[in-house]
Amino acid sequence: MVKQIEGDLINDLLCPQRGETIFDAGCGTGVFTIDFLAHGAQVVGLDISAPMLTFARSKTGNYSFFAVRGCMEHLPFKDNSFDKAVSVTALEFIADAKSAVNELFRVTRPKGLVVVATLNSLSPWATRRKAKTERGQRHILMNAFFRSPDELLALSPFNGIVKTVVHFQKDDYPARAMRIEQFSRSQGLDTGAFVAARWQKPE
Repeated sequence: MVKQIEGDLINDLLCPQRGETIFDAGCGTGVFTIDFLAHGAQVVGLDISAPMLTFARSKTGNYSFFAVRGCMEHLPFKDNSFDKAVSVTALEFIADAKSAVNELFRVTRPKGLVVVATLNSLSPWATRRKAKTERGQRHILMNAFFRSPDELLALSPFNGIVKTVVHFQKDDYPARAMRIEQFSRSQGLDTGAFVAARWQKPE
């Protein structure tokens, strides 16, 4: 359910279209990449982990997917190379997130969309993860950088929109989780565990 809700938000903001070239920064194993490909887009996926890229290649099969190993702060592409750029749950591991977002804008063509999603520092999910770290428990997000919706928007000088989803808790039953999700969205709450921002690059 969490993956579906997060994926729906990303696809709603990015609007992947057939024939577009989309850059997926920090694509990992292709969890969200496959959705963009299914819409008919050509995707270039970048990640710092070679094993993850190998897994992504196997997952994307015969789709038009090209894997590149590299880091988000110094992208190996020319200016204005892609129709759109997206990064999902990768900024958590980058201290200088503004530089990474600037790079996404650099490689995106004028009027193209840039979508970035990360974990929301205002969410109870983030609070629990921080508490685990303070207790000395090791986990993949123990050194992660959590950001609020406002902090995410501030990574770009351009006007954008921001939305949060996943307002329920991981142990909520599906029916209860959906009721909580629908109510939280209707109230415009900004405390969902997953936060995504979208900007359009000026001409």
